[in-house]
Amino acid sequence: MKSEMMRSSAFTLHHPPSTIHYSSMHTLSRNPISDKEFVPPHYFKRLELEQIIRGERPLEIDLGCGDGSFLINLAKHHPERDFIGVERLLGRCKKVAKKIKRADLDNARILRLDSKYVVEWLLPESSVSRIHLLCPDPWPKFKHHRRRVVQVPFLGAVKTALLPGGEFLFMTDHEEYFEYACEQIHASNLFEILPWDNDSFFYPKTDFQIQWEAEGKSMHRIRCKKGTISK
Repeated sequence: MKSEMMRSSAFTLHHPPSTIHYSSMHTLSRNPISDKEFVPPHYFKRLELEQIIRGERPLEIDLGCGDGSFLINLAKHHPERDFIGVERLLGRCKKVAKKIKRADLDNARILRLDSKYVVEWLLPESSVSRIHLLCPDPWPKFKHHRRRVVQVPFLGAVKTALLPGGEFLFMTDHEEYFEYACEQIHASNLFEILPWDNDSFFYPKTDFQIQWEAEGKSMHRIRCKKGTISK
């Protein structure tokens, strides 16, 4: 099953759902690793709102949630909101699921998939109140810049997934990547830039942020808002 998932994940990343013949593919339905894991009913079809939204709670997505500390702290602080952490590594997903269960949170789940794929191909239109992208791989070599998550097409998918007035929050310790991301955001002309001070709202630190700030590194961040009227 593991090798099958790896082959299918590789297939998915190189073949968008619109190019896949469903008659020759299956949904890869499987049992969740925990009752805290969100398993999409179909990996090659965009989710319906009722498949991901639970009740009246606004949904926030944490892309590349790592050890889950940021996700869990947010969920503890905001029981009135719903959270999904996206992580592609099985080991991390299992650990995050255990932490969510141990914390007895009913408003947090883990989704085992590639972050870029989730945003571009799975999230329903106008379904998410906030998307967090914190400390992603900066791919510092110029020849690898095309692998960076923050690109104009990705930002277009972010805007589509966000509710009117929804926010995309990006943070990195890599100054050049931050400048690159800001260039992409401004070039996209899709968002209003909002102030983001330390006391703007509750925002827990990630494990990476704690580590890097202890080493004297500074964090760079930008807060983007989708307009309340679609253009």
